[in-house]
Amino acid sequence: MRNKAPTLRQFQDRFPTEEACLEHLKLVRFGDRHDCEKCDREAKFYRVKGRRSYACEWCGHQIYPTAGTPFDRTRTPLRDWFFVMFQFCASRNGVAAKEVERQLGVTYKTAWRMCDHIRAYMGQLDGKDPIGGAGEIVEIDEAMIGGKAKSGKQGPNRQNKTVVLGMLDRDGDVVTVVVPDNKRATLIPHITANVQPGSEIHTDFLHSYKVLGEMGYTHKRVNHSKGEYVGPGGVTTNTLEGFWGNLQRAIYGTHIHVSAKHLPKYLGEFEYRYNMRHVPQLMLDRLMVSFAR
Repeated sequence: MRNKAPTLRQFQDRFPTEEACLEHLKLVRFGDRHDCEKCDREAKFYRVKGRRSYACEWCGHQIYPTAGTPFDRTRTPLRDWFFVMFQFCASRNGVAAKEVERQLGVTYKTAWRMCDHIRAYMGQLDGKDPIGGAGEIVEIDEAMIGGKAKSGKQGPNRQNKTVVLGMLDRDGDVVTVVVPDNKRATLIPHITANVQPGSEIHTDFLHSYKVLGEMGYTHKRVNHSKGEYVGPGGVTTNTLEGFWGNLQRAIYGTHIHVSAKHLPKYLGEFEYRYNMRHVPQLMLDRLMVSFAR
């Protein structure tokens, strides 16, 4: 029970009103009391009627809890923003802007902007810390994402598709990077920047990976072209293939099409969700308390 994500009822009980959402932002960003930037005295800040702000009890200086967050300069209610963030954490396959449009009764432009900002925020929180290290197994593979067949439908061909490099610590996190191609000169710098030396790396037989054994890694390969999916000694990229499968089902099933321009944000969203998989009960909380002051 402890590892379950919050239910919709629990979310609604936690954020029942617009005031509750604003008060939450104020507390996580500024605390109950803090030193006023204007009068330099420790103060309690009181809600200003008609504004998304709080005023210092001594000098009246106002702070805006939404400033610098995805909710800044928007007339969309905070309850709507928080609800969409809840949906992003509750769904395995992502949230479509059309669904947000229908559920909230907002314009598609507003719904798309909300989803875009939340994806960017999730990717920012997830970060790109190096993975692997001595004794760790890291799976590396590329995926072809997006693109359309000549008929206009999503197709299996490689025309107009975007190459994404994935690096997954079998016992830890996944890191993805959009790259222009799968050539050695393109892939290797991203691998050395994101995978720590001493890692045991599992890949397929793509020629670009051949030099990894000479760069401080233990490199083992599985031959997919021969129908081999688990090689001798348990060499496999199946865990990463599972991540690709979930990502592609979401893109083709939920979003239908994702442009190369916005793909990094979708990748950041799915990285965040995957990397928080063992603590789903904290997925929403982390989004809700990580707004920098």
